[in-house]
Amino acid sequence: MLCSFKKDNGETCGANAMRGSEFCYFHNPDITDEEKKQAQTKGGQNRALTINTPLDVIPLATPNDALMLIADTINRVRAGSLDIKTANCLGFLSDKFLRALEVAKLNDKVEFIERVILEKRQNY
Repeated sequence: MLCSFKKDNGETCGANAMRGSEFCYFHNPDITDEEKKQAQTKGGQNRALTINTPLDVIPLATPNDALMLIADTINRVRAGSLDIKTANCLGFLSDKFLRALEVAKLNDKVEFIERVILEKRQNY
C-alpha cells in the first residue's frame, strides 16, 4: 500500500506506507517530528556494523590466497560480523589484486618470449 499523504500540488506521496498505517514513516502523524529528524540525521548509522577489532591478516601472494580472502569475507557477511561496506571494499580490492597478478603473469611471459627471441637472434 502506498502512503496516502497529499502534497500541496494534490499528488500523493507515493512512498510505501508503514505496516498498520496509511502513511509512510515521514508522513505518519504518530511519529514525532523529533523522531523523524533523528532518523534523517543518523541515516541508519545505529544499524551499521563496525569492526571493533582488526581482522586477521590473510597473506596475499597467489590467486588461491585471494580466494581464501573472498571466502572469509562472504562467511563473515553471512554471519553478520562484517558490514557490507567493508565487504564491498575487500571485494573490490581482491578484484584489483587478481588483475594485478594476471598482468604480472603476462609480463613474465612477455619477458620470457623476448629473451628467447633475443637468444635466437644472437645464435644466427
